[in-house]
Amino acid sequence: MSLELYLDLISPPCRAVYIFAKMNNIHFDYFAVDLLHGEQHSKEFEAINILRKVPLLREGSFILAESVPILLYLTRKFSTSLYWYPPDIRIQARIDEYMAWQYEGMQIIMEKILWSKLLIPMITGQEVPQEKVDDVLKQAETNIQLFCDHFLKDKPFLVGNVISLADLMAAVELMQTQAQRMASAGRGNCGSQTLPGGP
Repeated sequence: MSLELYLDLISPPCRAVYIFAKMNNIHFDYFAVDLLHGEQHSKEFEAINILRKVPLLREGSFILAESVPILLYLTRKFSTSLYWYPPDIRIQARIDEYMAWQYEGMQIIMEKILWSKLLIPMITGQEVPQEKVDDVLKQAETNIQLFCDHFLKDKPFLVGNVISLADLMAAVELMQTQAQRMASAGRGNCGSQTLPGGP
């Protein structure tokens, strides 16, 4: 029974799943779902996943949505290196704390930046009013400071001295702003390019 991953690498949660699977030599069949063209709303995709979201994992009749449960499933199923999700329950709790916070604390605000600075102007040809962009950027600055003060502190990684699933989730969200800068500067087209080394 093959492992299938349905992903769009414009999405940070999809990139986290993709990077994790590649780093851990997990063999999977890759199925691209183009979010910008609404493929997640197609009847074909809805037949697989009624939630109409990516990332999505499918193994036979077993279907799992959402990046965090997918990452935890892959960690357990493939007995990946312990540093990703160590057996110590307090370390697990710290990883869980960050992964629960990151959706509202990082992912949503980074999506707002992506839409206001890149996608809305690209799709509509109209710039988002600067005051709205400034509000989003101020919220991002506040959340990134909270990320630094509460989670990262003076450590090299979020949960100590070694990388974990929490760091991977943080990295893909923070790289999104770099991708936006590159696309805005005309050095890339987020809608049609995959990441280097992509499928």
